[in-house]
Amino acid sequence: MAEPDPVDLIHLEDADGTRCTVRVTGRSEPGVLTGHDILYADVLVSASFVDARLDVYLFQQDLDDWQRDLSDLAPGREAAIGGDRGLSLVLHMNEDGQLWVAVEDPDRLSTLLGIRPEDNWIDEHQRRLEQVRKTWPSEVVETAPMTYEWSPNRKR
Repeated sequence: MAEPDPVDLIHLEDADGTRCTVRVTGRSEPGVLTGHDILYADVLVSASFVDARLDVYLFQQDLDDWQRDLSDLAPGREAAIGGDRGLSLVLHMNEDGQLWVAVEDPDRLSTLLGIRPEDNWIDEHQRRLEQVRKTWPSEVVETAPMTYEWSPNRKR
């Protein structure tokens, strides 16, 4: 079976060319019970002062947290991905709708981007999240602490 095409979980860009993209490229360890549902993603950051490609592993809980954060995002609030295992990406919304995007990867990069996204960007990113979940659905269940098995709904 062919690997699915990459899906942008996050794609923020403004008229000045400042850009931050989190592109999910596939499963970390397809077919391996403990790594199957972990997703691998490239983080692409570009502005007049930085052009970087980093990576991040996304757990299903990260996607759940991202969905909750996006739903609750409002001026003065934040939405985040990662953070406790390496790279963290935090979006902070200002009162005027501008986003401050903080990207921190220990020992490699720490930067802050100002991006003014289009008005409907949150709805668009909810759709992006659903596309990631549809492309790489959760197929592993934890039946007890540190005990896993394949979901009965797993597609082979």
